[in-house]
Amino acid sequence: MNDTARRRMLAGTAAGLLAASLGVAVSATATAAPARTTAGACTISTLPYPADTYRAEADAIDPSGRFVVGSALRVLDTGNQSVLLFWDGQQLTETEMPGRNGVVPVDVNESGTVIGNGWAEDGISQPWTYRDGTFEKLPVLPSTGIVVSAINAAGDIVGYGSDIVPGEYVGLRWPAARPGTVEVLDAPVNAQPTGITPNGTIVGTAGPFGDWTGWVRRPNGKVKPLAVAGGGSTVVNAAGGRWAIGQVWLGGNSPAKVRWDLRDGSHSILDPEAGLDDVNAKGVVVGGALVTRGATSRVLPGGGTRINIGARSIADTGTIVGFRNADRVTPVRWTGC
Repeated sequence: MNDTARRRMLAGTAAGLLAASLGVAVSATATAAPARTTAGACTISTLPYPADTYRAEADAIDPSGRFVVGSALRVLDTGNQSVLLFWDGQQLTETEMPGRNGVVPVDVNESGTVIGNGWAEDGISQPWTYRDGTFEKLPVLPSTGIVVSAINAAGDIVGYGSDIVPGEYVGLRWPAARPGTVEVLDAPVNAQPTGITPNGTIVGTAGPFGDWTGWVRRPNGKVKPLAVAGGGSTVVNAAGGRWAIGQVWLGGNSPAKVRWDLRDGSHSILDPEAGLDDVNAKGVVVGGALVTRGATSRVLPGGGTRINIGARSIADTGTIVGFRNADRVTPVRWTGC
């Protein structure tokens, strides 16, 4: 679902590189200050988490709003211990994660299947799934690093690997219909899938550094550009329902924030300060301290002077999860926003 994608995966992903190279200032395409509203009835609550952990956060929520997955760090005399946090409603299950530090969950679907990255062996990233208390390694191809980025309701997983073809990224899919297998996607050169919708539509970014392009792959295998007329470098961050979100260079000092309708490829320009961590089936976008509907954003409660908040993922119900950093980093949920 999300990009967060887009979001603490293999170092050097296109989304992070674009943000670094183009900056995060207000886009020069904007003609007026973006609308800001207080979130009204929107409320924030802290999810239960282990009291003996140094930090804990929520990373993803499934589209139904039932399952939430996150991570925590426990400091031991023998070193740091990574802990997977899995919430079914308010019920928390904590499980020590295998592998070295840096193992992070990425997404969760309506069946409660979690996908994540890390579990490094010989310095190579090993993606994994977690279901009913059990971790399993996903099959991989020879590479210098493989990550997963999204899972849909059917259980299809997408991601990408580096140097499967020397010097390139290669798009990958782990099909639910063929458990235990991984396949190379027929996708553009240097493809990095970042989202998969319920019907199997896949979106992502491709191309060389600084000259990225967006693309969409239909369930029938047809691939088309995901772009903006007259636009330049494009990064696609995430997908949800019939929507995809990303950034497009339209000139000026920073990229424009864009939401595409995957039915016909049409687009709308978002609030230039919108965060692009996730989008749900209703086209609502979240990231940072904002929840965005088109050109208008609402400030999520819970932040303030020296207190940071970060929205990471949004369900189709509108429930949002992420973190709050006051005296410590804690997992939170917003409702009614």
